[in-house]
Amino acid sequence: MPPSLDPELRRALAERVRYCHELGIYDFYRREPRIPQPAETESAALEIISASLSSTSYSVSQSELREEMSARKSAVVAVVDKNDILEVVNPKPEYGVADPVAALKLIREDLGDCTRCKLHKQGRKQIVFGVGNPRAELMFVGEGPGADEDTQGEPFVGRAGQLLNNMIRAMGLRREDVYIANVVKCRPPGNRTPEPDECETCSPFLMRQIAVIKPKVVVALGATAAKNLLAMNSSLGELRGRFYDFKPAGVRSSDPSWPGARLAVTYHPAYLLRDPRQKGETWKDLQMVMKYLGIEPPKKTAE
Repeated sequence: MPPSLDPELRRALAERVRYCHELGIYDFYRREPRIPQPAETESAALEIISASLSSTSYSVSQSELREEMSARKSAVVAVVDKNDILEVVNPKPEYGVADPVAALKLIREDLGDCTRCKLHKQGRKQIVFGVGNPRAELMFVGEGPGADEDTQGEPFVGRAGQLLNNMIRAMGLRREDVYIANVVKCRPPGNRTPEPDECETCSPFLMRQIAVIKPKVVVALGATAAKNLLAMNSSLGELRGRFYDFKPAGVRSSDPSWPGARLAVTYHPAYLLRDPRQKGETWKDLQMVMKYLGIEPPKKTAE
């Protein structure tokens, strides 16, 4: 089985393919990468170092450079892990903070009074960051805030939120036991579906929240959440019914031993309000999560 791509890389590739399709390019050909030989790598490194030194008052011969490089060959050939590149270029303020409460506060402060996408000027009242247990084993991710959430500043507090609360209770948990967030943190006008550029701008903050909380399971509520978390454009029906190995893209956890989360996909509570017939299927998805977490559903009391 081929190794799965990093979600950030998969998202970038999907954007590139979409861009090519818009240009009318549909055929792609794979070219095997050419691996530079050690001699070529060393020669290129010598040229770079020589060019750098030529702008100074130093004069260093090629033979002297080769002797220096021979002694430090292991340093020359060291490669930065591709998963660390984004972290090195753009370190986050919460890195090195072990307390998830403090780390989430730093992320919220970094988000600020966000004006990074157009949603900030389309009628939002406030940013809806997230709520719940910062050490939760289970995290729910929705699409975006609605009118009630925009007013109260907390995700899932309207009719869909009440249904989500019922779903959580049916699992034998309380709302305070889990963490709840959305892909975008500002209400799209008219409760429309968040647009791709809005999700792309806002989802890095969600990824950072997940990396701090380190849940065992993330439940994507609805197609928008599932597609953005998994960087897959499959239908909800195709994504449901199984677990996915998930690590938030572009960030790292404060705990190097955290293996990542299992991600499950189910229907959004707002959809269940429109089509209650899918509640049974949703319960199947939640039972799969409960089994993985070792949660026993509460026993029904005799009436």
